[in-house]
Amino acid sequence: MSVTSDSGKIGAQPGMGRPPVTSRAALERLAFELFARRGFAETTIDDIAAAAGIGRRTFFRYFASKNDLVWGDFEDHLLKLRKLLDESDPGLPMVDALRRAVVEFNRFDPREVPWHRQRMQLILRVPTLQADATLRYASWRMVIAEFVAGRTGLPPSTMIPRLAGHVLLGAAVAAYEHWLSSAADADLSSLLDEAIRRVAAGLATVLHDAGAPPGP
Repeated sequence: MSVTSDSGKIGAQPGMGRPPVTSRAALERLAFELFARRGFAETTIDDIAAAAGIGRRTFFRYFASKNDLVWGDFEDHLLKLRKLLDESDPGLPMVDALRRAVVEFNRFDPREVPWHRQRMQLILRVPTLQADATLRYASWRMVIAEFVAGRTGLPPSTMIPRLAGHVLLGAAVAAYEHWLSSAADADLSSLLDEAIRRVAAGLATVLHDAGAPPGP
């Protein structure tokens, strides 16, 4: 991915020919450019704010922390995953409904893929982001568990819904790690679909034993 020069980057300071950053998305991308040049740990909030032409206080109006910036609108994205599951065909086998929802949830406009790739490189490879990952992955798994609970009649906190969340998250993370280690044109959707299909038979057996409808 190419990185623009300081004189042409998004949100350069006033006096350098560019207006200050005025959106979360622009600030996020500017920060990613700095991370790529300097490293995540070496880039401070003050660095990001200065490059964006805004004050430190303004930065915190957009993001609660540097870690929060990397994750973007994660809670809003979880709402999308929940909506995809809620709108899935009730007659579709549960594992297929889960697979389709997770693949679609992780589908991006081709123009956004390089930015998403950089985001996931940070999330999966920067040690200081792992604590955030633990908390946010728990929220992701809960969306899966609640869907499974709704289909099986089991409480979300019981073993089977929780197991489904962990299995699907593990498959998704494995697909992402393979994607990041592959060529830039590797297809993320295909890798996610393949990873979930490989664990689908075992998960389908577990869900069937828990009383989930087998589907048509």
